[in-house]
Amino acid sequence: MAKPESGLTRSGSDTAALEEFYRRHIEEVSRFVARRVHDPHTAADLTAEVFLAAIDSAHTYRPSAGSELGWLYGVARNVVSTEHRRVARESRALGRIAGRRLLDAGDIARLEERIDAESPGRRTYEALADLPRGIRALLELITVDGLTVTEAATALGIRPVTARVRLHRARKAVHAALPAQSSALAYSKE
Repeated sequence: MAKPESGLTRSGSDTAALEEFYRRHIEEVSRFVARRVHDPHTAADLTAEVFLAAIDSAHTYRPSAGSELGWLYGVARNVVSTEHRRVARESRALGRIAGRRLLDAGDIARLEERIDAESPGRRTYEALADLPRGIRALLELITVDGLTVTEAATALGIRPVTARVRLHRARKAVHAALPAQSSALAYSKE
């Protein structure tokens, strides 16, 4: 148990002991905090937090483990470290959004309209997911991106004749999965 004159263990229930404990250590704690932070408002806030944390954890103080001030510096160190971690997290978060404009209601409405307008394309991507990669890429270029068979063949590095054969085979496979889009496949731009 703490020495009765320390007031630390009585600080939670005895306001006079709390005031005496605070007055005895405020200078040391405020200097400790001031050495570790740059902003006077933050220093004042953290100093107050140190004493609140000390009151909350007064039951953990063991005089045999060291002095009351040493224990209080341990509490202060934890409070300051927590603040540094919070500031670092906030800084990383701000860094991620720096230079980015936040979305307003108009931006969100335009994006929702675009998403709705692109839903046939998303359905096409979903239906094509089970096809072999080469056929899927060809169909995506033609049906979703609007390329001609010749342009799609060039993009894929294959001959236009090969693209036409693959397209012919893919039409049958896609027809069942996408009845509405299969009419778009019936007509291929050259």
